[in-house]
Amino acid sequence: MTERRRLLRVLVVEGQPLYRDLLADLVDHQSDMRAAGVCGSTAAALDTIDRTIDVALVGPRLPDGGGIALGHALRARSPRLGIIVICAPDGTHHAQELRSVHTAGWGVLSKNLSLTASALVYAIRSVADGRSVLDPAIRAEHDNRRHSAVSRLSARQREVLSLVADGLSNTAIARRLALSPRSVEAHLRASYAVLGLGSDPERNARVDAARSYLAHVAPEGPASVGEIPLI
Repeated sequence: MTERRRLLRVLVVEGQPLYRDLLADLVDHQSDMRAAGVCGSTAAALDTIDRTIDVALVGPRLPDGGGIALGHALRARSPRLGIIVICAPDGTHHAQELRSVHTAGWGVLSKNLSLTASALVYAIRSVADGRSVLDPAIRAEHDNRRHSAVSRLSARQREVLSLVADGLSNTAIARRLALSPRSVEAHLRASYAVLGLGSDPERNARVDAARSYLAHVAPEGPASVGEIPLI
């Protein structure tokens, strides 16, 4: 005799009406799930959440915030709540936030990398059972950035390099950060050393450093992945 799953009550939180309806319909088409609430903003989600909700499914487009920060706020109100966060393509690179998914009942998926109906249903059931799920493409991106040379730069060096990548001159960077031009140049020289740049006379270290920084912070392109693993 097949064991019947318990009914999961899912709160769908998404700002775009069409995508919100698609997510709710997907949930309602599962025999063991119901869309117990549908809302289009962080504020509405916080007003709606209660202890009868099993999982909050947070979409990538909300007008007043959202994402992992909303997951934390909802979990504070309902400590046993499962959280699924769908990241927008330009939001997967906030690697410091991914530590949250090592907490039981958390899941993070990418809208453009490996999100399918089956993967989403799998993730909802997993977090409801207290397990954690991380999109393998996001994990790979996180690991690549964590081990890149740019991650070894100091916070100030990365700040200076980000402004170089924006096209600012040393003088403009100095004004922006309230530093002297000499300090900006010192930060850049230190960055070149960490990145292993500046020894090739046929290369422009400033340009190569900016390209390294952009490669570190920019979202990866689509990747082919298999089943979402538990972590």
